[in-house]
Amino acid sequence: MTGSSKLYHFAAMLRLSIRPFGISSALLLGGCTVQGAPSFSLVGAYFPDWMLCGMIGIAVSVSLRVVFVLTGVDALLSLRLFTYLSLGVITALLTWLIWFGP
Repeated sequence: MTGSSKLYHFAAMLRLSIRPFGISSALLLGGCTVQGAPSFSLVGAYFPDWMLCGMIGIAVSVSLRVVFVLTGVDALLSLRLFTYLSLGVITALLTWLIWFGP
């Protein structure tokens, strides 16, 4: 066998092995469009948007905890978990309202 015939046989084998993968991926990805990722409404909030607002709320809550510990306010709080959880939720909801609200 010459070099070009070996290459031809290898390419033919490769095409036969990739074909099922190509067909299955075409069937699985048929719902995706060029417009963007599919999103769905979950109680009025679209999936990627509320996750971003939640992460912003967590980041603000953690940073406020650091500021409160450094300033000594954390020692005065009686319900620390409730306070930081409330600050995170308030921040997430305000972010949603300002960024994605009406």
